[in-house]
Amino acid sequence: MADDSDERRVAESLEEDSSAGNGRVYDPDDDHAFPDERVNDVLAVVDEDPEITTYLEAQNVNPVKRKRYNDHGTKHIEIVRNRALCLYDLLKRQGIEFNGARQQGLDEADEAVIIALAAVLHDIGHVIHRDEHPYYSLPLAADLLDRLLPEFYDVPEQVRVKGEVLHAILCHHTSEEPLTLEAGVVRVADALDMERGRSRVPYEEGGRGINTVSSQAIERVSLSEGEERAVLIEIQMRNAAGVYQVDSLLKAKIKESGLEEHLRIVAINAHTDEDRIVERIEL
Repeated sequence: MADDSDERRVAESLEEDSSAGNGRVYDPDDDHAFPDERVNDVLAVVDEDPEITTYLEAQNVNPVKRKRYNDHGTKHIEIVRNRALCLYDLLKRQGIEFNGARQQGLDEADEAVIIALAAVLHDIGHVIHRDEHPYYSLPLAADLLDRLLPEFYDVPEQVRVKGEVLHAILCHHTSEEPLTLEAGVVRVADALDMERGRSRVPYEEGGRGINTVSSQAIERVSLSEGEERAVLIEIQMRNAAGVYQVDSLLKAKIKESGLEEHLRIVAINAHTDEDRIVERIEL
């Protein structure tokens, strides 16, 4: 479980990166490669919704306080939402066509809405139990969407957006196959919350197993436009143990996400000791 010092470092890192343009923080005021007015309006309402904000706090109790796992609360959701929208923006800049909203007859502007809402609500099932939480998230998210979406959509669009959001929530878990690129973005973004002990692989506080050691080895995750592929995911590690984290978690999430051919992962060992084993690898 990430301690308070980890949380402070992550918060400081997010604040420092707010205008860095390196795929870490989504700024509504920036120019984006997609129509962003609708998603910005939706997120403004979500951020002020007392029921949603309470869920994001309450969903951390079971995994952290009761099972002594890593953070799955408000900070996790903030990171995943940022990474998801940044990843989506980078893909759109490279002309990648998304299929979820389009196949439902929805607008292009609804792609970002689907991604953002799924990123916000994907873990609320933790209030019921950590185990099998994606399935518990579905009915809870459905109730919230039934209340939220009428402010922005007519009934036919409400049904279609709701279905796509729930699909993305379900498929953030590796046992379910995403059928849309919107769902794939949320799935990958969930795994990108891995810096400084924030691994998505649960581990017990004080443990020295490979999940714990490898998660502590990840220093920084950045997204940028790629050359050979649409998006470069660059991961800085303090030692070679971080390779396990990237190989066992991130690659598992990318597999069958629909984004495999668009993402390039490069892991760099930033430690300067002469004994370093891994300097730069591509996964």
